[in-house]
Amino acid sequence: MSSTASALIRLKSAQKSAKGVSLYSRFVNRPAGRYLAAGAYRLGLTPNHVTMISAAFSFAAVAVAALAVPTVAAGLVVWLGLAVGFAFDSADGQLARLRGGGSAAGEWLDHVVDCAKITALHTAVLLTFYRHPGHFGTAADGWLLVPLGFQLVAVVTFFGGLLTEQLKPKAAPGDGGPPSAARAVALLPVDHGVFCLVFLLLGGGSAFRWAYTVLAVAAALFLVAFLTKWFRELSAVRR
Repeated sequence: MSSTASALIRLKSAQKSAKGVSLYSRFVNRPAGRYLAAGAYRLGLTPNHVTMISAAFSFAAVAVAALAVPTVAAGLVVWLGLAVGFAFDSADGQLARLRGGGSAAGEWLDHVVDCAKITALHTAVLLTFYRHPGHFGTAADGWLLVPLGFQLVAVVTFFGGLLTEQLKPKAAPGDGGPPSAARAVALLPVDHGVFCLVFLLLGGGSAFRWAYTVLAVAAALFLVAFLTKWFRELSAVRR
């Protein structure tokens, strides 16, 4: 059996819980990351190497979104860069587990890159709205508040979820029962992989603007629900 095939088998049995994970991440991004992790393992790459590969794809896509003329081809490039970067983002953690565990520095690097990616991506949308108002129908300054608001919601969601994970007591493996299919579907609007798909509409002008706005509203509504849930859970924790 090849080292890649062996790595894939080991990775399949070392996946994180699917609880609280959307359908896209569970059935598309994590499996893609598994293959990338196995390939990286065979090449002798470290999780930090994979994190930086993820960053390279993601920030290249951000640069295209911010600076290129918004065409169908540009949207395809942006989506592809973001989707591949997201898959590598899954692969770094899987590679760490395959190698017997990651480091605190590696986890820190992963989170810093994720936060920078989120911030930069919505900034790129703000810039392209500002640079191409005729294409997107964003001549009214109020439209520029949409990416600013989306950025705020995304950063608070990221930080709030990360902090909640650190403050809550660690659950025992297998706690909480099987993953909910309904929850996996409901979480699709706030899955980063689904968000990446909206850039396929970049050449469509107002179609992109409205799709992006709908996702921004969905993210804001989910943030209210998440903050309520997290605060309730942490209220029961004594430190």
